[in-house]
Amino acid sequence: MPQMAPISWLSLFIVFSIVLLIFSSMNYYNFTVTPPSTHVKQIHQTPMNWKW
Repeated sequence: MPQMAPISWLSLFIVFSIVLLIFSSMNYYNFTVTPPSTHVKQIHQTPMNWKW
């Protein structure tokens, strides 16, 4: 049964680590920024009268 050389395991580890870092950074920086709205929202409050 042939075995892989340690340098190939190291190169595979480095390649997959770099791919993981690139993929994670792309996911982290890939978002859309929504500007804050200029109008103020009115909060609708319903009065609750508890009848005990």
